[in-house]
Amino acid sequence: MKIILLGAPGAGKGTQAELISKKLGIPTISTGNILRAAVKEGTPIGLEAKSYMDAGKLVPDEVIIGIIQERLAQSDCANGFILDGVPRTIAQAEALERHGIRFDAVLSLEIADSVIEERMTGRRTCHACGASYHVKAAPPKQEGICDKCGGELEQRKDDRPETVKHRLEVYHNETEPLKGFYEAKGVLKSVPDFGGIEETNEKIMELLGK
Repeated sequence: MKIILLGAPGAGKGTQAELISKKLGIPTISTGNILRAAVKEGTPIGLEAKSYMDAGKLVPDEVIIGIIQERLAQSDCANGFILDGVPRTIAQAEALERHGIRFDAVLSLEIADSVIEERMTGRRTCHACGASYHVKAAPPKQEGICDKCGGELEQRKDDRPETVKHRLEVYHNETEPLKGFYEAKGVLKSVPDFGGIEETNEKIMELLGK
């Protein structure tokens, strides 16, 4: 089964991808990871990507899709895969189609912006040991102090309110239109927010007919 996970930043795509991957026995293909691997391995298309990255430029869609094609040709993708991180725009979705990469299901995790903002802006990380906390969902025993090592807890730049708002705006403007694109192809499946990871995953498996 060939799957895409759509959803705003902080919607839980990575967590759900991991669960689906284990249950269906198919790999999660993270664009960032395969891009770094192709550059490290020095494949022809990896070297092309590196030339853009070294120049401080965005890697063009066609190069990214070429790297995805290389990865999908590997034997562990024979029974399907979960694509994470691409497509982010209609242009990327059209480029995937041009290269014959099509999908059985596009799962859209539907979570309100207010929930995502609370989830992301509440995250705290220990400056010393990297342990993760959340001011509401998993608070430390003492505010601002790590339970494990006594280090100072900090809010990552990515989790600051202004950054979260900006990332949500980018998602709504650039990525959300993909829902209409895939709905027209009859493969979009909306996943409502059930509040819990397991409950959401049960709904996903039901939507996938598994």
